[in-house]
Amino acid sequence: MAQAPVFEETYRRYLGEIKNIDYLSRADLLGVSISEDALIVPLYNKTYAVSGDTIVDCHGGEVAAAVSVILCKYVLSCPAEIPPQQNRLMTYREFRNSAPLISYFTTNTNKIIESTYSGKLERFRERADELGAEIREDASYDLSLLFYALPRIPVIVNFNDQDDLFEATCSILYKATAQYFLDMECLAMTGTLLAGKLICSS
Repeated sequence: MAQAPVFEETYRRYLGEIKNIDYLSRADLLGVSISEDALIVPLYNKTYAVSGDTIVDCHGGEVAAAVSVILCKYVLSCPAEIPPQQNRLMTYREFRNSAPLISYFTTNTNKIIESTYSGKLERFRERADELGAEIREDASYDLSLLFYALPRIPVIVNFNDQDDLFEATCSILYKATAQYFLDMECLAMTGTLLAGKLICSS
């Protein structure tokens, strides 16, 4: 994965690209709103104003370079039309071109959630609720959660707690259409960002 200075350099380059396109015309396709000269883009439990000049946290916080890169890429990758609805859910490793980042993704998402919340199912449920997750009804899991990384990129987290026979297990799923809105590096970062939010107050 890119390191912080590279993120900053990439972010600046992406801003220049956004400035040279009619980014406001992409609002409907991206599922976002417009305020003056900016797209208002929700990323998990925060909202950002994205323009060709800067990205601002609508809540007044600092915007990490990695978050800025995700937001820029979401705007720049916008397809010409909304992809046909596909109900197929995919793990990260199933996406084409994900191979170089599979180990990084698994270690920093599934594994860290498993180790953090093993034996702490109710605390996991509470933290997910704090982040605005929707609880899904799925008898196959002790806890199934729906988040929105971005308006067109729902993320499902399925978790089974440890028991007498098995260790805790976690899986993260995306809709197949996610690949039309982000590249594989940024998609991986949506997973690690979510994991970081989930374990932040564990």
